[in-house]
Amino acid sequence: MDPRVFEEWMMIILVSILVLFMAFIVWDLAKKSKAGRYGSMVLFSALGLGVVGFVIKSVVIGSLEGF
Repeated sequence: MDPRVFEEWMMIILVSILVLFMAFIVWDLAKKSKAGRYGSMVLFSALGLGVVGFVIKSVVIGSLEGF
């Protein structure tokens, strides 16, 4: 297997696992702190913005590689 392909697959898989783990941590934090529905929404939206930023960056860099 080409190292570049391996790195790409591991990046996708390991970052996905990291995002799921962070979502679990935020869910546990919201539950233990009794944040309620609104507080949980704020916590998850903050995490979601980070994930969306990472995905957008990956898409933009991937689209620029063709040029």
